[in-house]
Amino acid sequence: METIQTKASQGRVADAPSDHWVYRVLPRALWPYAQLARWDRPIGWQLLLWPCWWSAAMAASAYARPEDTLDSLLPLPSTLILFFIGAVAMRGAGCTYNDIVDVNIDNQVERTRSRPLPSGKVSRRKAWLFLLLQALIGLAVLLQFDSFTILLGICSLAVVAAYPFMKRITNWPQFVLGLAFSWGALLGWSAEFGDVDEPAILLYVGAIMWTIGYDTIYAHQDKEDDAIVGVKSTARLFGENTKAWLIVLYGGALMCFAVAFANAQVPMPSMAGLIAAAVHMGRQILVLDIDDGDQCLKLFRSNNQVGWLIFLGLIGGACWNFLKPMI
Repeated sequence: METIQTKASQGRVADAPSDHWVYRVLPRALWPYAQLARWDRPIGWQLLLWPCWWSAAMAASAYARPEDTLDSLLPLPSTLILFFIGAVAMRGAGCTYNDIVDVNIDNQVERTRSRPLPSGKVSRRKAWLFLLLQALIGLAVLLQFDSFTILLGICSLAVVAAYPFMKRITNWPQFVLGLAFSWGALLGWSAEFGDVDEPAILLYVGAIMWTIGYDTIYAHQDKEDDAIVGVKSTARLFGENTKAWLIVLYGGALMCFAVAFANAQVPMPSMAGLIAAAVHMGRQILVLDIDDGDQCLKLFRSNNQVGWLIFLGLIGGACWNFLKPMI
């Protein structure tokens, strides 16, 4: 399905894969809602999910002892599933809210004018109702945790609500996005310990730097249109110095992750995931062409692999701690 959506015709949004299951499985009446929630572009919920899963895995294997069982060293499957549902629901709610706030801007940008609100495929009222439904799903997930984690999760809503307006007033909207997208780094630890300790805070800071880095790459797709309509971004701010900034941001993120793992005393083999992630991030910086929008999108999406590498490193470290006495 190659048709790009316009005011005159229904189709896919410009930056969604043409063969996505949304367009093959869902009835056309549901396409605008899937587009509002970005179900046709899963990278958003994936990047929102990774700090949650990292934190849950780090907390599970924290302060590991040789006599610990494997079950005690791994995050609960139920916790991972809850974070998955919450990430999909809250990413969808956040994107719906962002589209409601940004409809006039989106109508002036080539990549975003095919979204359901500027293309007239859904009304603001229906978008608000859909936002409420997704938020209720997110709340239902949050209520499965302890009271401290529930309160901590609710506190993130202030950052989420502020984010769409930041591109109008600061060159660092990606920093505010990082504050929101990295919140799970606190929640995963809190779900295990009922508190927020230094390892979680370090993981959170590192995830913020990672988010600024990958979203800067993403924002380079729109920098010409953004300049015309007056939207600010780190892509416009960094400009030709983007690679140098990415070295600082990605390097700082990896350093924070490493110190977080050390402070949590997770099994040492967990660091292998960080080493693999560092190689991946380094390659992103090496090959980046900030004037190639298609490549920027591809490199942005590749950060899902960074998420897997770090998570699997933590899982591997937990398994090593369990198996080491048997070797």
